[in-house]
Amino acid sequence: MALAGCSLCESDGGALIHQGKRLRVIRADEPGFPAFYRVVWQAHVAELSDLASDDRQLCMEAVTVVEQALRDHLRPLKINLAALGNLVPHLHWHVIARFAWDSHYPAPVWAAPQRQVSPAEVAGVVSARREVEAAIVQRLTALGV
Repeated sequence: MALAGCSLCESDGGALIHQGKRLRVIRADEPGFPAFYRVVWQAHVAELSDLASDDRQLCMEAVTVVEQALRDHLRPLKINLAALGNLVPHLHWHVIARFAWDSHYPAPVWAAPQRQVSPAEVAGVVSARREVEAAIVQRLTALGV
């Protein structure tokens, strides 16, 4: 069920990578963070505990699929996972590949920047996104998501 006025009910929320019946994966448009993805539950629920057990497991499996694809293809220093939902109370997980060169590392992506981003480093990640996203789609499709 959708909720009027919810940005994640009314739009994809970014570049749509995979759309299933129960969830979708999007690449967020976050400048300086070329490997920032979101796993968005299709129905409007606010919290993970709002889902039935099987759906919770499916949601977390999808988060794991995105994380593993980022690790396999980009080799980041760290993956950040977050499910804040303070501004958009619609269940979604942030899955963010972090690198020593990113503008905020080691602080959270929502903190103040600590350095300028290297355009060459960003371009390297952007050039690898096709492989990352193909792996995400392949793995989620194999799961029947």
